[in-house]
Amino acid sequence: MEQILFYILAVVTVVGTILAITEKHPVHAIVYLVTSFFALAVIFYLLAAPVVAVFEVIIYAGAIMVLFLFVIMMLDLGHPEKAWRPHLREWWPALLLGGIILGAIVTLAAGARTSSGAAPPVSVREFSRVLFQKYGVAVEVISMQLLFAVVGTLYLGKRRKANPSQPPLVRGGDKPFLPPDKGGSRGGI
Repeated sequence: MEQILFYILAVVTVVGTILAITEKHPVHAIVYLVTSFFALAVIFYLLAAPVVAVFEVIIYAGAIMVLFLFVIMMLDLGHPEKAWRPHLREWWPALLLGGIILGAIVTLAAGARTSSGAAPPVSVREFSRVLFQKYGVAVEVISMQLLFAVVGTLYLGKRRKANPSQPPLVRGGDKPFLPPDKGGSRGGI
């Protein structure tokens, strides 16, 4: 039963990720990616890693997806459905790289041996000790990157609102909104 649940969750994770990559609307892509993260968290829990499952939900499905959504809402990208889509011939580098990665995964899976026992459980104290003693600098660099992303988003959002006399940005074929003159004239029409 556990193995069947694992495969169902693996399919949900892969399909959710593919839908997140191919979705044109960024908010829908975030919903697909959060679905994928939740399925992956349950997989981690089934593999006897509840701490990693909780981190997956709190950090990825929670904090980082909220940050992505915040960036998307602040940038106000307009109508991405009308955006330019590449032709099939422009996809060949991605398809080639995806094929190489898929081949490597299949090769590794074919050569993998099953272990006779499960790995010994690791306590949260041991995990945090290794994380902050061995990878402390990496954790700080990642936290600074997230801070810079938030500050950059706030800067982009405030810069757009700083000069209200400028017409709004043109989005996807819309015409810019120009306020009428104070005298009621129609600009010489």
